[in-house]
Amino acid sequence: MMDNFISGKPLGPRVKKVEPTGDYELRLLFTNGERRIFNAKPLLNIEVFKPLVDISLFLGVKVAYGSILWEGDIDYCPDTLYAESTLI
Repeated sequence: MMDNFISGKPLGPRVKKVEPTGDYELRLLFTNGERRIFNAKPLLNIEVFKPLVDISLFLGVKVAYGSILWEGDIDYCPDTLYAESTLI
């Protein structure tokens, strides 16, 4: 399938489901079946992610295009999510 490849190289696992917590963590289910947890607290110090300090905005995260997306078009790379998350 074309959506599984970029320039002939297979893509890494993509986000299938996301569940935010009140402690700025994301429980993620990837397309390879792995369940992982991502600590988003360090992102809150980066300018583009500072609006997520508002917990109601953070909790509004959704899956979009194999990654995650918040209101205001704030997103995060699925490859980085996978690499920086831990298996649960």
